[in-house]
Amino acid sequence: MRRMAKAGKSGNSTSGGDREFAATRWSVVLAAGHRSSPDSRHALELLCAAYWYPLYTYVRRRVADVHQARDLTQEFFAVLLERNALEAADRERGRFRSFLLTSFKNFLADQRDKAKAQKRGGGRQAIPLDLESAESRYRLEPADELPPDRFFERQWALTLLAKVLDRLREEHVAKGKEQQFDALKPLLSGESGPGCYELAARTLGASEGAAKVAAHRMRRRYREILRAEIAETVSNPGEVDDEIRSLRSALG
Repeated sequence: MRRMAKAGKSGNSTSGGDREFAATRWSVVLAAGHRSSPDSRHALELLCAAYWYPLYTYVRRRVADVHQARDLTQEFFAVLLERNALEAADRERGRFRSFLLTSFKNFLADQRDKAKAQKRGGGRQAIPLDLESAESRYRLEPADELPPDRFFERQWALTLLAKVLDRLREEHVAKGKEQQFDALKPLLSGESGPGCYELAARTLGASEGAAKVAAHRMRRRYREILRAEIAETVSNPGEVDDEIRSLRSALG
């Protein structure tokens, strides 16, 4: 079988602003070499569970049979966890999305000659993926002509932004500010139309000025969470800004 894609070696620092990054999930996986620490396996499982859907959309652009696409996706993650995929890591593949997609392409190439998918995965420990809902989600995707790689990049970006929004909402709910989140969420882009702040203020029973201040803080926190989420998928803190630009490009 072809070697799984190798991810970059961690260049984490434990000084200054790098302390927080040193504890992020992908850097833990890289530093531990995948098998040497239970924490690294758990971290890899969390990342895979969060970002499996973009890979499913990738394979659905190449495989017409829904059941085969599901089996291939599930089997890939089982193999990924089973093998020491991070041994002899390649620094150029330090971004988790690049590692996943390259590994998946290699896996699909290995599976090309196998006619049946139902026998795959026997005895392997698999990550629980909501594959039953995958096809219903996929059918709601826009009918465009994007090639599988570009489609994967866009789905990765959308998945990441959805995670950011979920984390932001969870923080507001925990503070008893769910109503504030719902009222200000339309203002997150900063491109508000006429009367938007007035409507938010009326909903919250606050002044328009207070609504603007709260929206500013919410946008700032959104950006902080976005950077933290991206930091969990790159091997070096210096790659965060490049990854943000890449994801913006993927969204067009």
